[in-house]
Amino acid sequence: MVNEEPSQEERNDSPAPESALQTDPSCSTHPSVSIHPSVSTYPSSSAHPSGITHCSSSGTQGSVIKVSKRRWAVVLVFSCYSMCNAFQWIQYGSINNIFMTFYGVSAFAIDWLSMCYMLTYIPLLLPVAWLLEKFGLRTIAITGSALNCLGAWVKLGSLQPRLFPVTVLGQVICSVAQVFILGMPSRIASVWFGADEVSTACSVAVFGNQLGIAIGFLVPPVLVPNIKDQDKLAYHISIMFYIVGGVATLLFILVIIVFKEKPKYPPSRAQSLSYALASTDASYLSSIIRLFKNLNFVLLVITYGLNAGAFYALSTLLNRMVILHYPGEEVNAGRIGLTIVIAGMFGAMISGIWLDKSKTYKETTLVVYIMTLVGMVVYTYTLNLQRLWVVFITAGTLGFFMTGYLPLGFEFAVELTYPESEGMSSGLLNVSAQVFGIIFTISQGQIIDNYGTMPGNIFLCVFLALGAALTAFIKADLRRQKANKDTPETKVQEEEEESNTSKVPTAVSEAHL
Repeated sequence: MVNEEPSQEERNDSPAPESALQTDPSCSTHPSVSIHPSVSTYPSSSAHPSGITHCSSSGTQGSVIKVSKRRWAVVLVFSCYSMCNAFQWIQYGSINNIFMTFYGVSAFAIDWLSMCYMLTYIPLLLPVAWLLEKFGLRTIAITGSALNCLGAWVKLGSLQPRLFPVTVLGQVICSVAQVFILGMPSRIASVWFGADEVSTACSVAVFGNQLGIAIGFLVPPVLVPNIKDQDKLAYHISIMFYIVGGVATLLFILVIIVFKEKPKYPPSRAQSLSYALASTDASYLSSIIRLFKNLNFVLLVITYGLNAGAFYALSTLLNRMVILHYPGEEVNAGRIGLTIVIAGMFGAMISGIWLDKSKTYKETTLVVYIMTLVGMVVYTYTLNLQRLWVVFITAGTLGFFMTGYLPLGFEFAVELTYPESEGMSSGLLNVSAQVFGIIFTISQGQIIDNYGTMPGNIFLCVFLALGAALTAFIKADLRRQKANKDTPETKVQEEEEESNTSKVPTAVSEAHL
C-alpha cells in the first residue's frame, strides 16, 4: 500500500529515529518474532524480520497498539453501501415473472441480470485486488460506491419495454461495483479492528450485503405489483429505481466523508507486524502462487464456492420455485427469501461473536456446513407440501446456517493465509463462489424446467455434501492467532481523538528488523 509523506502532526507522533531508539530506556529490542514455520517470511511484503523493536507507551509510539473510535463508522458505512449493491443484484430475480412480462423476455434473460454479477467478478478480481493493494481502502470504497450510484441512475433510462438493453447496462455497472465491495469485509476488519473484534467486525460488514438481499426479496414485490397495464407497471418500477438511486447517492456522499485509509495506529499486534513487513516492491504474482500452494486454503476456496454458489442459485431461482408450487404468491415468495437472509444474518452475527470468543474456526465452520446440508435436505422435501408456513420455517432454518457460513469463510481464510493480503484471499473465495454460482444457477434452472423443483434441489444437496466432506480435511493452521500470541504484549488502548490523517506512522526502521 502506498504511504504518503506524513504531516507535521504525524511526524510528532511517529517513532523516533534510529539513534533515539537505541538510547530510549523505554525501548527494548526483542531478538526475534516467532512466526509459524509454515508462514512465508516473504508475504505480499518481502522484508526479512529477525527482530522487532518494542517501546512502551511512555517512549516512542512506533509500536503503540490503539483502536480508533472511527472504526465502527467505517464498517457501518461500508455495510450500508454493500447493502444497496446487494439489493440491486436481487431486485429483478425476486419478481422474475413481472419483469419477464414488462420487457417481453425469457426467464433465462432475467436470470442473467443476477448472473452478470457473478460473471463480471471473475475477470476483474485480480485487477481490483491489485488496486486495493496499490491505492488502499479509501480509493476502492469511493470507486465502488460511485459505480453503484451510477448503475442505479442508468436503470432509470430503461422504463419502456423496448429498453431492456439499458437495464442490462445499468446492472452490469452495478456488477462492476460489486467487485470493489465483496473483498473488503475481512480487510476492513483487519485494518481497523483489534484482535478480539475482527470476526465480529467482519460479520457486521457481511451483514450489510445479506440485509440488502433480504430487502431485495421484500421490497420489490410490494413496490411493483403484478398488473397488466404497462404504463402503470412502468410507473411502479420507476418508483423503485428512484428510491435506489437516491439511497445510492446519499451513501456515496457518506463514503467520501467518513471513509479513511487506515487508523493512525495499528489496532492489533498482527496488524502491527504486517506493517513492519510491508514492502511496495513485493511480487504480486508470487503472493497468488503462495496462496495456491497452501492446500488448506485451496480446500477452503472449493468448499466456500460450493456453499455460496448454492446460496446464489437458491436466491436467484426462489421466485420461480415458489410460484410453481404456490401460484400467485409473489409477495410470499419474497418473504420466504427475506426469511432465509434475515435468519442468515443472525447466524452470521452469532458465529462472528462465537469466533472472537472461542477461536474455533475449523470446528465452527464444519458444524455450520453440516447443518447447512441438513437444512437443504429438509427444505427440499417440504417445499411441495402445500403448507406455506412449513416452507417459511424450513427456509429460515436453512438460511441461518447457509448464509451464516459466509463470514466464517472469510475469517477462516485470513487465518489460514496470514500475512498474505486479506483482499486477495477474500477475492479468491468470491471468485469460487461466482463460478459455482453461475454453474449451479444455470444447471438448477434447467433441471427445474425439465424435471421439477425437487430434482433441482437434490442437485444442490449433493454438492453441499461434497463441500462438508472436504471441509473435514482442512487443518486449523491459525497463523494470525499465532502472530497475535507470539508478538510482544502491548496494551490495546482506545484512541482518544482521531487525527485528520489516515496514514499509519512509518514502521520501525528496517535496520532494526
